[in-house]
Amino acid sequence: MDNKIVKRKSLINLFVIMFAIYALISLIMNTVYTYVVQNSSYHKQCEDNLRDINKYIASLIEREGNDFAELKDYMIEHSDEMLIPIDYDGEYDLKREEFDKLFKERYHDKIYGRDIHFDDLDEDIKLVYAEYTFEYWLTVFEEARDSFGLAYTYFIFPTEEPNMCYMIDAVREEKEVDGKTYLLLADVVEEDPAKYVRMWEAWHTGTEPNGFDVFNNEYGYSYAYYTPVYVNGVKIGLACAEINVDAVSSAILNRVYLQFIGAFLVLAIGILIMIALIKKKFLYRLINLEGSVEKYSDSKDVHVADEIRLKEKGNDEIRSLSDQFADMIVELKDYMTNLQHVTAEKERIGAELNVATQIQADMLPRVFPAFPNREEFDLYATMNPAKEVGGDFYDFFMVDDDHIALVMADVSGKGVPAALFMVIAKTLIKTRTQQGGLPGDILSEVNDTLCEGNDAELFVTVWLAIIEISTGKGWAANAGHEHPAIKRKGGDFELSIYKHSPAVATMEGIPFKQHEFELNPGDSLFVYTDGVAEATNSNNELYGNDRMINALNANKDVDLKEALANIRKDIDAFVGDAPQFDDITMLMFNYYGKDGKNAE
Repeated sequence: MDNKIVKRKSLINLFVIMFAIYALISLIMNTVYTYVVQNSSYHKQCEDNLRDINKYIASLIEREGNDFAELKDYMIEHSDEMLIPIDYDGEYDLKREEFDKLFKERYHDKIYGRDIHFDDLDEDIKLVYAEYTFEYWLTVFEEARDSFGLAYTYFIFPTEEPNMCYMIDAVREEKEVDGKTYLLLADVVEEDPAKYVRMWEAWHTGTEPNGFDVFNNEYGYSYAYYTPVYVNGVKIGLACAEINVDAVSSAILNRVYLQFIGAFLVLAIGILIMIALIKKKFLYRLINLEGSVEKYSDSKDVHVADEIRLKEKGNDEIRSLSDQFADMIVELKDYMTNLQHVTAEKERIGAELNVATQIQADMLPRVFPAFPNREEFDLYATMNPAKEVGGDFYDFFMVDDDHIALVMADVSGKGVPAALFMVIAKTLIKTRTQQGGLPGDILSEVNDTLCEGNDAELFVTVWLAIIEISTGKGWAANAGHEHPAIKRKGGDFELSIYKHSPAVATMEGIPFKQHEFELNPGDSLFVYTDGVAEATNSNNELYGNDRMINALNANKDVDLKEALANIRKDIDAFVGDAPQFDDITMLMFNYYGKDGKNAE
């Protein structure tokens, strides 16, 4: 019961965590999206507003034309002489009255702008006029700033890059003259092009930049936009406007925060409702099913299947799952009963296969030296089946006192059918050979016998040789088998390649060719099945005849048993972890002649 409680809590907690992660990701994505959209919208709105304000101010300057340009030129040379009170509050009419009074006293019959222009005025009247027009433009810029809720409006022009002259300044800097405080005019400030990118872009290109400079300094977080100003087609400076966005950014963040809180509460309530429904509709039903399965696991009582069907009242996938578990319990009982019978039968078959393996091994001559009393020759053979029983076989026996028969054969197929066919073929070949005759005639008769009733359509490749021991003369027939390898005394192993006959048991009444050969004292003969050359590694590469010949020649002077063992080691090293899929059978025959091995 404790385990069920722990598992139930664990499953519910898992759902809570999953929903919480989903909610958190949704909230974060929604919050970021909202902030980006609103901030981008406000950014675009600010750019449009600043552009409109700058165009308005620039249009006023361009409408005044030469008067503003003359004021700019005059201020460059006489900024120290111009005295504007630091607390100037927009009363430029007083300076206008002072200028009109002085103008009438000196040019009583003249009209300014028609009869007399700025360059014609006396220096003292020029100074008064310049102070008047500066106060006027200062009022225009500050009224624009206050009307549109800007942080600053100002007019600048470059002197020598990277220096900018602030003709109408955004910040009222002070200077002191005769103990009184006045505005610092034509203040020249170094403006780094790397920091004020849009400012210098606007000046160099003569067009409004795409965007604005962003500042975050002691004056706050603000955007600055710049518009080139032209008078009579000549670029004279930049109209500039800055807006403080601290309040707006704070408002955006507050709005996003409130939206986050609202969405969080809605999602939290939704998650709680969903978890309650999931617990009732799904989790508790799954937990009950788990309990029933655990009960069956402990008791192996088939009646638990009926309990599962009675407990589950739904009509959905969980009901289907419960029914399948119930059916599985019933089927499992039947399966276990059948499995016991199958296991017993498999054990019986395994025992019989072991007996068959032993019988097959016993049928092959395995006692070496095979003919300890014969000094004229020596031989050794091995067979390693790919399964419990194989289809390969070798044989050697004395036909008479002066003739020995050597047989190497490979039955098509694997397993028990091939092993049974192998027993028949081996018996027929040995029996017929001992009756006398040459290999071609022997295989012809064995072929006809094996073709009778061969419904399984099995066949066998055979290499059969009869060697006259006293002379070394031999006769061999090759029925579809591998080419033998011969080593002459003092030489290397080489394949003896000649035309084959068809395999035995493929067709009744076919002749089998044979050829003569001769072994001299010190010669060796090696025969094998295709399991040697066709051994395959994990890269699907074949061992091949070339590797086989190299392995033979690498150990050509060792005794027969060691020679075959070395070939098998070389095959195993090549194959590696790949499984053996065919029988590996080998036989080696050394001929010493009538004087025996010691005569060498």
